[in-house]
Amino acid sequence: MKYLTILLIAIFWNIETQAQTYEIGGFIGGSNVVSDIGSTSYFSPNKPVFGAILKWNRSARHSFRFTALFTELEGNDEDSHEARRQSRGLSFTNNLQEISLGLEYTFWEFDMFKDRNANAPYLYTGLTAFSHENISNIDGVTASGNAFDVAIPIVLGYKVAVNSTMVIALEGGARYTFTDNIDGSDPAGEDALSIGNKNNNDWYVFTGLTVSFTFGRRPCYCGF
Repeated sequence: MKYLTILLIAIFWNIETQAQTYEIGGFIGGSNVVSDIGSTSYFSPNKPVFGAILKWNRSARHSFRFTALFTELEGNDEDSHEARRQSRGLSFTNNLQEISLGLEYTFWEFDMFKDRNANAPYLYTGLTAFSHENISNIDGVTASGNAFDVAIPIVLGYKVAVNSTMVIALEGGARYTFTDNIDGSDPAGEDALSIGNKNNNDWYVFTGLTVSFTFGRRPCYCGF
């Protein structure tokens, strides 16, 4: 415990001496999936999602950002507007955990120390790695371990500085994945039965609110 305390003090002392501002906070919202089973609506949250966010505000226009988010994805043909899917009646659930690292770019300067109640729209993208249950049949019930895949996040949001230490943002973001089996519609194996369009990979979407708090010295943006 003594060594852990010393390490934490050293980390925060080092951050405090850097001429940059960091943010740490949380994300809460809803998730939905766009796949071969269930609704085809891009924004129709039906399960909760939560997690943590960490940002390094490298300039008044961009930040390096890391997130870790957790949810259970759910798809049900009864929620679809397509008669074919409704009559088919398939459904699935899949626990998913993701980590994402990338760049958040604001469309105009977001300097919390320059203007009161600074606000700006932003775009985030980067690379996402996620773990999910490896569903092995299309009834959405049988899972054999976990699978690991990657995705490209495309996130749009709007953030507002409540004061010089607190930022609130509303955002919605789709993840284009490199797998077609989040819903169990394209399982591996010679005897596996696939359904749907094998040329389209699955997407999942997070919509929600972030609340973050800054720490470290007031940033100096002149060196980047």
